[in-house]
Amino acid sequence: MTETRKLDHPWLIAVWPGMGHVALSAGYYLMSKLGMSQFAEMSADELFDVDSAIVQDGLVQRPHRPRSRVFAWKAPPGGRDVIVFIGEFQPQMGKLPFCERLIDFARDHGVERLFTFAAMATDMQPGTDARVFAAATEQSLLDEIEPFGVKILDDGHIGGLNGVLLAAAAEKGMPGVCLLGEMPHLFVQLLYPKASLAVLRVFLQMSQIEMDLAELAQHAEQTEHRLGQIVAQVRRKLEPQPEEAEEPAGEDWKVASQLADEDEQRIESLFEIAAADRSRAFELKAELDRLQVFEDYEDRFLDLFKSP
Repeated sequence: MTETRKLDHPWLIAVWPGMGHVALSAGYYLMSKLGMSQFAEMSADELFDVDSAIVQDGLVQRPHRPRSRVFAWKAPPGGRDVIVFIGEFQPQMGKLPFCERLIDFARDHGVERLFTFAAMATDMQPGTDARVFAAATEQSLLDEIEPFGVKILDDGHIGGLNGVLLAAAAEKGMPGVCLLGEMPHLFVQLLYPKASLAVLRVFLQMSQIEMDLAELAQHAEQTEHRLGQIVAQVRRKLEPQPEEAEEPAGEDWKVASQLADEDEQRIESLFEIAAADRSRAFELKAELDRLQVFEDYEDRFLDLFKSP
């Protein structure tokens, strides 16, 4: 870890890539709207393996090791600070030691409660409200959450570090909560910001932080419209159409591997805007999501939050 900072009664949210990018979208929205800045980075190279080489213009590139970065927000006097941990990938091995290391870091910075965000795939249909499910390390936390309309996850399991971190927290006596946003199981490989929106609403109620969610709500509505188009295309494809040429379902959702010049110009313009005003960063992320190129720009996007 790098750098230390005095924080006031902080809560820590840990997010990694997963179904629907539910956790990452929620984490990035918090970072953007709260104007967070990076203050630490977790090194765990020994837990990540490399199984391929990237070639560009015939040249083999150096191996890319996933980064795990920590960002913080200082609340107004008397408020509660917030830390967001962003992991590019989940380690293939040593998941429990990794989580124990993160909990030790949290304790060193006075963290009073851990959160993980995740997706819950169900048979819900696009157009319906996304529910939020929850599990916690203590009954008192479940009692605190229930009035917010959250459905308690009575039995089951939470895969990946979203769950392992809470299991490690339970063992180490650190209070922790996992909030899972509902999404259609048909679209688990696609972006689903409606679930991120539902999860954030519950977190903001719990933390008593005021934040404008209008931009995320608009992003969710636009994505929902596209998903509705995919469903309609699939249904049409199932109907007999002998005289019509077949079109692959969901074609409108896909983008060309090469960005158009106007898309690249818009991306560069949004980077300039976000660099000058970090609260506009989620507008940039939404555009990168729309073009399905966020992974290509992720490091550059996170660099926007390096300086206070």
